[in-house]
Amino acid sequence: MELFIQLVINGLLLGGAYTIISLGLTLIFGVVRVVNFAHGEFLMIGMYMVYLIAAQFGVHPYAGLVPVAVILFALGALTQKGIIQPLLNADQHIQIFATVGVSTILLNLALVIFGANVYRAPVELGTSAIDVGPFTMVTGQLITFAVGLSLAALLHLFMHRTYLGRALRAVAQHRYAATLMGVNVNNVYAIAFGLGTAFVGIAAGLLAPQYPVFPTVGTYFVLTAFVIVVLGGLGSLYGAVAGSMIIGIVDTLAGFYIAPDLKEVVYFGIFLLILVLRPNGLFGVGTE
Repeated sequence: MELFIQLVINGLLLGGAYTIISLGLTLIFGVVRVVNFAHGEFLMIGMYMVYLIAAQFGVHPYAGLVPVAVILFALGALTQKGIIQPLLNADQHIQIFATVGVSTILLNLALVIFGANVYRAPVELGTSAIDVGPFTMVTGQLITFAVGLSLAALLHLFMHRTYLGRALRAVAQHRYAATLMGVNVNNVYAIAFGLGTAFVGIAAGLLAPQYPVFPTVGTYFVLTAFVIVVLGGLGSLYGAVAGSMIIGIVDTLAGFYIAPDLKEVVYFGIFLLILVLRPNGLFGVGTE
């Protein structure tokens, strides 16, 4: 029983990382209505920047978390303004191809600059373990879990208690009605895309002590994040958190009790089963 509880704890802690990444993906889709296939490459770029900051200045990767998030916010906003905005009235497959194009450019840019080498920040904080009774937790995962839940709570407050947050929700509900109410929809789109990208900047700073960085590092996390976002309900912040915890737990339990290389098969199977029962996901769109 202790082993099972330990695996569940590990799954919840893993869900903290998925929460941060999925919140960004959910925010972009919920407001802009664009599926951002470059989300993983933005995470990869963020992890490279965190690594470079840590290597060049000899500081912990956590110190690069804020500046990297700010840089990625600007990069996301520019991507929205320069690439996505002109295509908003085009067919959805054109928008998807555009984000796939951004993904390909960033991936190949990383390969040209850094090659296929694997880099890891030399740190201790974030990789050590602490014991709580009979259970063991990695400090980096614990910190990531706490930050993930805190960001989810702050984003909820931001969306419901501030003018800009209400503007984001208004545009998500009906952009034409929001325009009639005086909301600058184009600026809201840029802010939403920037915020969603900034979330992976935060995730990059938190993941850098735990995982190596290489050009395709973002692919695994974001493929899982797509499953989480659809499972929880496209555009649902609550669904992103719930889906992250579910997939995190299934990931660790399936990896231990079945096989590490079959865990994706298990949670994709659960994902499909839930979608058959609830086609709009656990929370649907706009239910909060």
